[in-house]
Amino acid sequence: MRSKTSAIATAIAMLLCAAQASAQNADPLRTAVERAVLTNPDVSARFHAYRASLDAVDIARAAYRPRLDLSASVGRDQDNISSRSPQSQSLSRHGVGLSLTQLLWDGLGTQREVERFGHDKLARYFELIEVTEQTALEAAQAYYDVQRFRRLVELAEDNYVQHKYAALQIQSRFKAGVGRGVDLEQANARQALAESNLSTEIANLHDVTARYQRIIGEAPPAQLPALAPLARGTPASTEDAMTAAIRRSAAVSASIEGLRAARASASVHRAAYQPRVEARVRTGGGKNFDGIQDQKRDNAAEIVLNWNLYNGGADQARVRQQVNVVSQAADLRDKACRDARQQSAIAYNDTRKLAEQLELLDRNTISIEKARDAYRQQFDIGQRSLLDLLNAENEVYTAKRAYANAEYDLGIAYARTHAAMNQLTEQLGIAHPAAAADATGWTAGDDAPGRCPVVSSVVTSTDRAALDERARRISDK
Repeated sequence: MRSKTSAIATAIAMLLCAAQASAQNADPLRTAVERAVLTNPDVSARFHAYRASLDAVDIARAAYRPRLDLSASVGRDQDNISSRSPQSQSLSRHGVGLSLTQLLWDGLGTQREVERFGHDKLARYFELIEVTEQTALEAAQAYYDVQRFRRLVELAEDNYVQHKYAALQIQSRFKAGVGRGVDLEQANARQALAESNLSTEIANLHDVTARYQRIIGEAPPAQLPALAPLARGTPASTEDAMTAAIRRSAAVSASIEGLRAARASASVHRAAYQPRVEARVRTGGGKNFDGIQDQKRDNAAEIVLNWNLYNGGADQARVRQQVNVVSQAADLRDKACRDARQQSAIAYNDTRKLAEQLELLDRNTISIEKARDAYRQQFDIGQRSLLDLLNAENEVYTAKRAYANAEYDLGIAYARTHAAMNQLTEQLGIAHPAAAADATGWTAGDDAPGRCPVVSSVVTSTDRAALDERARRISDK
């Protein structure tokens, strides 16, 4: 089993060659993604499906070649013919025969079958590309999520320390007779909440760590360096993102090849309406060969035509069935296109929205920290209540937590945008699996999705100036 696994990994590794210099191996995200692709069972399963489709094409092509059969028999025959004397006769026989059969015509059924398996092979190839890209995206998300929750645990720890410090200060004042018991209870309650938040974040970190291990194949290292968002290569507009996603999506390409395979399959079934013509050459010899007394050898060459005239209407039913299969394949193609269009539009919009939010959240965090520091100084001289101070601490924690979440969400949004356009592995410096020979220069042609226009989602943007004017009118009352 170990040697088999090693062979699989080696085969996939040969397909997933690096596109850039080895100096990029220092990129921790690229290393994690590359390991995920090489070890992920989904990728290896699609890889085996692709390899199986190559053999299926060879199986279909075999019908073009002659078929050679060797037969041997031994037995005893007995017959009864009334016009012969004696009427009953038996004889022992044995012999060896060799026959050669070459298909001459089958209504182009073999040709269409080869075409069908050729399209099926390309569909499996594009599915391998798609699962590689999705595995890379899952690995990137797992990487960012481990970083995210490690950061959130640190924030929860700092929040707990601040609440513990406040509780100790209030307890010291209470023991000295200058503090109130209700303040001590309130401080202890906020400390318990901070401890609960810390416990929750640790549990979340455990979950994303387990997810990282499932996707990457190993536990995350103790240190995960911070990463700059994969902003390079993102399109200039939502329409550009959707156009690129539809044009480059491996899922859409696979669905188009599935449609073409369904059409070829329909042609295979129509071939049953036509005759089948074969050339046959056979020779054989033995004792009483073919049950004919004293025959030692028999040679024959013939052209055989077989034409099925009626088989209960099964051929017509298969053709009607395949018409619906072709329509279903076209529907699945359009669905794959719409899915790709939606994913790219949402991911691209998230990159813009989160980039804007980060600026606002940064301003929010800085302002709240300044307010918290001022509240602490005022609390120390008795100008602020404990509740004011604890609320300020919670606001700082909430603001920092929101900023951290937005920061990592932005990194994931860029990764999702690239994955929707089938270029995440390329951005990370990992090449796609080696292209199939007939995938080079592949185009959708007339089979491009027909119910998937590139239309930007129209969402009315908020008029900030109008909102500010409404606020001023309220304040003037």
